[in-house]
This record gives sequence, structure tokens and C-alpha cells, in this order.
Amino acid sequence: MDAAETQARLDALINYEVVPRAGAIDGLTLEPMRNLMASLGDPQLVYPVIHITGTNGKGSSVRMIEALLQTMGLRVGTYTSPHLEAVNERIRCGGDAIDDVDLTEVLATVFRSVDGYELPNPTWFEVVTAAAFVHFANEAVDVAVVEVGMLGRFDATNVVEANVAAITNVGQDHTSGQGQWRAEIAREKAGIITPGCSLVLGESDDELVQIVASEPCERSLVRGADFDVVENLLAVGGRLISLRTPLASYDEVFLALHGAHQADNAALALTVVETFFASALGSDVVSEAFGSVEVPGRLEIVHRNPTVLLDAAHNPPGAEVLAETLDGDFGQSGRRFLLLGMQDGRDPVALCRALRVGDFHLVATCTTPTARGIDAVALADAVRSAGGNADPVADPEAAFDHLLNQCEDDDLLVIAGSISTIGALRSLAAGL
Repeated sequence: MDAAETQARLDALINYEVVPRAGAIDGLTLEPMRNLMASLGDPQLVYPVIHITGTNGKGSSVRMIEALLQTMGLRVGTYTSPHLEAVNERIRCGGDAIDDVDLTEVLATVFRSVDGYELPNPTWFEVVTAAAFVHFANEAVDVAVVEVGMLGRFDATNVVEANVAAITNVGQDHTSGQGQWRAEIAREKAGIITPGCSLVLGESDDELVQIVASEPCERSLVRGADFDVVENLLAVGGRLISLRTPLASYDEVFLALHGAHQADNAALALTVVETFFASALGSDVVSEAFGSVEVPGRLEIVHRNPTVLLDAAHNPPGAEVLAETLDGDFGQSGRRFLLLGMQDGRDPVALCRALRVGDFHLVATCTTPTARGIDAVALADAVRSAGGNADPVADPEAAFDHLLNQCEDDDLLVIAGSISTIGALRSLAAGL
């Protein structure tokens, strides 16, 4: 299969990132994914795995774990989702995204296996996940860091046998918000825990900790009790943090990421890697890794004068963190502008309130360029309901120009909401 044939076949598969089934867990099963991986020789079982889930902070934690492991000299395979601009971003080895030739090759390998074993059509995410696991085996990685796509128990990634499982937190996303939703989400995320793995848990709510702890594992480490942030100060270009873990203390480490919440992610990431090695890490390793880590699309500054900031805040907890970070880390004297695009399946008014849209001089709403994009006019109504001043401009690039033309050098322009919106504008904003 050539690149065009492979891409066409992938695009024809059902993609639950586009057609969601959020909150619907009845009837889900991992059997199709297990059968697919078995047909490929179970490549996901030939290397150690760190498996991570959580409502927010997964992507940042994965990048920090990857940086720490690579600084220790390991060849690391990293699987994340969703992507910003190209599917290649999801599959990385040694910090580099898979190239088009290798991506075509591993996708073709998966499709040949589907055909040869006459398997039912897999989903888009199952195929890409399988391709990642095949690529990591081909590349003989020392360890794979695998991010869950949704929840955990029935996620396609949950065919791995993790050495370390990590849960960042439990918040409202991919759920109807009805009933005991936090407990239900915690149970589903806890599904990545296996008897032979060590668990690192960033969620400290007692009720949720008890739910997660009901899953048998070799060892549990919980934020607050076993690891935590000791000091978390604003610094130029990031944070100055001190952390304690079960094995060591790390003082005055520069973390090259914005947002006080990133210290919590750093504490979890550091504990995960310590647990993987069963050893404390050298302070030089931690300083080098955290001092150079990058997380595209998460509080990412892509331009100065005016400052253009990208953040994939797409649920109320993430929006609250973004609002707090803007107040704490970005004390510019100028005005704030916001470009917002969202996909359906979430409450836009709740997100706008969490984002404090009334603090922005102007919000431009766009229609996210996906089948699920909320109409710019409807989203503008949500902004106004939450106390903000909104101009609907359907096309994302036109919405960006609408705001940029009003910005002065000391202003801040934030692009937030759907990752699809961020991806559509990232190159444009960075290339100003």
C-alpha cells in the first residue's frame, strides 16, 4: 500500500474523536484490540511501558516523563493524543515524530494484518495505536510512554502491561456530568491498573483515592502522602520548584513551563520515573530535563509583541487553570484578547465562566474546523451569557486576524478551546 492508499483507508474508519461516544461505557470491550495486537505478534509486550491517564495534565506529564527518561540515556517511544497539526505527532521515538515513510509502513502493516486474519474493521484510534506499538518494537525502544486516549479501562491503549501506571487527576470531561460522575470516571481510569504494576496517583481526594486503591497493584504512591510540591514560585520563563518524592528531595529546580499547576505534573512525572528505575535521580538529570521540556499547545508562547499564547483548555477544569495562570504568570500591562473555538459534547457556558471571559477586552469566537465544531454565533452567545464581549467570526484564520489587527505590542492574545482550533492556527501564529 502506498501513502495515499494507506491514508485513504485510515480516513475511512470510524473515528470517535470526531463522532464521540463520551460517557457511554456499556458494551465496550477490548477484545477487538486484543485480537488485532495478537495478529501482529503482540509488539506492545516486548518493551517496558509507562501508562498514563487523567482528565488534565496527561500531555504535560508525558512530556516531562519522556524528557527525564531521555536525559537518563534511554531510547523512548512516546504515544500521545490528540495531535495538533499532523497525526505523526502522536508517535515519537527519541523525541522525534515518526516520519511519513515509517508511518505509511506501520499503518500498512496493521492493515495487512487486519486483512490477512479477516478481522472486523478496527476504529481509527485502534489502528493508529497499533501502528505506534509496532513502530516502537521496530525501533527497539527501551521504554514506551503511552497516554490513554479516553478514560482508561476500555481505551485501545489498555492492551499494554504497564510497569508503572499513573493517573494525574479526575475532573469533568467526556461525561454527561450526571449522578456520581466523578466516582464513575475514577473507576474507568483505574482500569489501567494491573496487579503487577506500580501506581502513581496525582489525585488526592480521599473518596477517589479509595476507589482507585480498590484495584490491586504492586505498590501505590499518592500525591500528598508520598510525593508533593514543597515550593512553587514564578520565574522568568517558567517556575522555580522544589519537590519531594519517596526517594529524594529536589530543591530549586527550574521548570521551563508556565502555570503553577505544572509543578504538580512535575512531581508526578518525577515520581513515575523514580519508580520505574527504583532509584532517585541525579539533580543534574532533573535540572536538564525540566529546564528544557516543551509541551506544544499547552500554555505555549508562539509570538511576542503582542504575546500570542496557545492553550488547549477545552473543559472547565482546564479553563480554570488557564485563567489562574493568566493572572499569575502573565502580568502584562496591556489588554487581553481571546480567540475561542470549541467542539460539541461540552457545556460552552460552563467553560466560558471557568475561563473568566469577562476579563478579556474582546473574545472572537470561531467555528472549529471539524464536523463537531460549535457554530461561532452560538459560541458567542455562550460567551455573552458568561459575561464576556464577543464577536463571532466563523473562519479561524479570519478570527485570528480580527483580533491581531486590534492588538498592540503589550497586549496578550490567547487562543484556546478545541485542540483542532489550536492546530489550525499554530503555524500561522508562530510565523508572524
